Amino acid sequence: MQTVTVSEILGDTPESEQTSAQVDSTSNYSRFIKWFILSLIGLVNGYAAVIMYANGETSFAVLTLILTLLGLFIFGSKKTYAHRYIFPGIAGMILFIIFPLVYTVGIAFTNYSATNQLSFERAQSVLLDRTFQSGDSYRFDLYRSEEGYRLAVKDGEQLLVTDTFDLTTPATLRFDLSPIDAITGTKAKIKEIVTNRTTLTKFDLTLPNGNEIRMSGLRKFAAVKPLYNLSKDGTTLINNQSQEVLLPNMETGFYQTIDGAGNYIGAPVSPGFSVVIGTANFERIWKDDGIKEPFVSIFIWTVIFSVLSVGISLIIGLILASLVQWEALRGRAVYRMLLILPYAVPSFISILIFKGLFNQSFGEINLVLDALFGISPTWFSDPLSAKVMVLIVNIWLGFPYMMILCMGMLKAIPDDLYEASALDGAGPLQNFKNITLPMMVKPLAPLMIASFAFNFNNFVMIQLLTKGGPNMIGTSEPAGYTDLLVSYTYRIAFEGSGGQDFGLASAITTLIFLLVGGLALFNLRFAKLSEK
Repeated sequence: MQTVTVSEILGDTPESEQTSAQVDSTSNYSRFIKWFILSLIGLVNGYAAVIMYANGETSFAVLTLILTLLGLFIFGSKKTYAHRYIFPGIAGMILFIIFPLVYTVGIAFTNYSATNQLSFERAQSVLLDRTFQSGDSYRFDLYRSEEGYRLAVKDGEQLLVTDTFDLTTPATLRFDLSPIDAITGTKAKIKEIVTNRTTLTKFDLTLPNGNEIRMSGLRKFAAVKPLYNLSKDGTTLINNQSQEVLLPNMETGFYQTIDGAGNYIGAPVSPGFSVVIGTANFERIWKDDGIKEPFVSIFIWTVIFSVLSVGISLIIGLILASLVQWEALRGRAVYRMLLILPYAVPSFISILIFKGLFNQSFGEINLVLDALFGISPTWFSDPLSAKVMVLIVNIWLGFPYMMILCMGMLKAIPDDLYEASALDGAGPLQNFKNITLPMMVKPLAPLMIASFAFNFNNFVMIQLLTKGGPNMIGTSEPAGYTDLLVSYTYRIAFEGSGGQDFGLASAITTLIFLLVGGLALFNLRFAKLSEK
């Protein structure tokens, strides 16, 4: 006999089934919202990538696609959904570390510079847009009336005018010139012509004899023809004025004229375009003495600067940390606060103050040295004095940081070790050699490596204090005796004598990355060996 429940008779659903249905409904709703948002993000970023690619920004388009696909994969798959918390870190690493590194290395193998920034297609388009005056020129005037604007061209004694048009939104850009005895309206001033020059240059005027003229100056229209025509092969340009044949030189990134044998003989025609030139930029560093000699000199100085800055700052910081933690010293808190002040003041303010103090004519430092010893060093003109000045300022900025580190590490050393050492009759030097130094080496090693890397690329201090000067003589690119590799690279990229040579600067940046990375690995290896 079949049992019938009360809920079935009344048509009621059990509470557990109702709860399950509600959970399923909520889950389906959340899943719909999730996939709607993911789809929307994918469509927007995909459209942005297409726009970037259409504008020639292929690398940024690829970066956008990689980050979008990675995000959709992590947030859309159940297997990888747990990794959603680390996605911002991964995306940041790709966006701010890996991509700039790969992009910089890529530029190092090209001729990318101030004169070679465009793509080949864009450079060709710019050349095809150029025109030259191929006939007589005609003076023109712009007249304004209640009906609109009219252009009047003087052909000898004959006055030719166009129909009335709206200058702000012209319905057509082609007008026929008709003879007229007199024209009504107010003649526009040169200022109004300059304001609307962009629109006026687009107008094509047809003379009664059928010849077309275009604007060739603020007061002239002339018969204008394209300077270059593109041949059927899609690359060769024909100069309509001189009948010269130009071909793109894929080694230099410029169009150049050729002779009958196909050899490049003419001067490069700007604008240039970016091409891959292989290891040419790296070869320039070693083959061009005007680059190699300052590069080697600056590299040696950069290493010396970094080592001395870290080493002397550490010694001063350790001595001061030991003093301010000496229990017999009164007013230790005051001394500690005063010694930390240089670290609290923004570094750029301290650098600019020191720049004034070291002024060769009016600086307080030279005034004191002249009064006491009768000397007045030329801090900004003499290479050795400039390097000493740079080290002094950098050590002043760095010793408070080292002192803070050493204070914390000295506090972490157990007092029992010193008490046991005192019972054995050890003195301060023996305690430092056998207890303090061994206990501090291990935690200090990675911090010293980080400090070395920071000073190796300490661009701000060099740029604010000396700007790399005094400058070296006889170099192919601007270089100074106090330049670090990073400031030397900056000057090549933005102050180069032959234009902004981003390709060469990227090649030097790549070498800096390899050098700093190699030195860091060597230091880490050395630190591990010293721990054994």
